[in-house]
Amino acid sequence: MILFGEESLRRAMKNFIAHYHEERNHKGLNNTVPFSAEHVGKTSGKIKTKERLGGLLKYYYRDAA
Repeated sequence: MILFGEESLRRAMKNFIAHYHEERNHKGLNNTVPFSAEHVGKTSGKIKTKERLGGLLKYYYRDAA
């Protein structure tokens, strides 16, 4: 990742913090995220991915069936 100044660093950190707190698995909390969205935990539907930081961070979820 190449950063061009303070603003791009702040944007990258904002994306990382959002991923860390909202999307990644939390092994110590029964593999659930603290602020889970409505699509978390579904067992049917197409698997989709959401990327942050140009694909360095990925989040997989199931689309509505």
